[in-house]
Amino acid sequence: MTILTTAPAVRPYALSHLDTVESEAIHVFREVAGEFERPVILFSGGKDSIVLLHLALKAFAPAPIPFTLLHVDTGHNFPEVLDHRDRTVTRHRLRLRVASVQEYLDDGRLRERADGTRNPLQTVPLLDAISEGRHDAVFGGGRRDEEKARAKERVFSLRDEFGAWDPRRQRPELWALYNGRHTTGEHVRVFPISNWTELDVWQYIQREGIELPSIYYAHHREVFARDGMWLAPGDWGGPPGDERVLTKQVRYRTVGDMSCTGAVESAAGTVEEVIREITATRLTERGATRADDKLSEAAMEDRKKEGYF
Repeated sequence: MTILTTAPAVRPYALSHLDTVESEAIHVFREVAGEFERPVILFSGGKDSIVLLHLALKAFAPAPIPFTLLHVDTGHNFPEVLDHRDRTVTRHRLRLRVASVQEYLDDGRLRERADGTRNPLQTVPLLDAISEGRHDAVFGGGRRDEEKARAKERVFSLRDEFGAWDPRRQRPELWALYNGRHTTGEHVRVFPISNWTELDVWQYIQREGIELPSIYYAHHREVFARDGMWLAPGDWGGPPGDERVLTKQVRYRTVGDMSCTGAVESAAGTVEEVIREITATRLTERGATRADDKLSEAAMEDRKKEGYF
């Protein structure tokens, strides 16, 4: 008598959403390593650059990452973020170059803006550092959900010999095929987490157990109100006039120059609480907390065309 047995059903193999975007980012890092000669990673100690570095470390483990790090320091950065940057560099034995906006102001190559904001002043030191380092690829943590100008970017974003971005010169990237060809003097900005959202970043931070500066979680801080945002007083000169300094429980969704990065009132002190808060919000992180994006309707796009990230 023949006994028929039924084979167990085979479940189709599928990656989770986080596994998918992680795999895509790691592929981008490896693609750049094989195609370019002198890539560099922009690393400020902010959450997106921390995730970017974490992905780079995973992409090449157990070998060290084959790239140096670069930070354009405005001189008005949050101390907590700079401390985290330095500890991370030391822990992983990385090479970090710091391009200082303050040095450019001191020797007259740049002039302080009337509004005290230094974020737009980063462009010249950044382009000089790229030129001096002969970097042909520059990794950044930009994401398409942050701001409408960044939504126009490709993963590989070609920049001309002046570091300028032209949306009309961006190349199609069908089937995750990336075109890194460029002529002498040009370079490519590379955005491995371009397809991630703020929520993806935080869920990945939770899954991977990634350490962040304390500034991203709820804490009590002196702030003052300006243009619908809570700004922190500091060496940059704020607050002038009759703007009143208060102590609030806040956290930061994104960090940059103190003069233009606002905090949000929050009680989210853990990754889980931050994720719940983000899930409920209708404002992007830059839309809610970055004054430099509100200088004009096309503020970010104008800066990108001049060479800003």
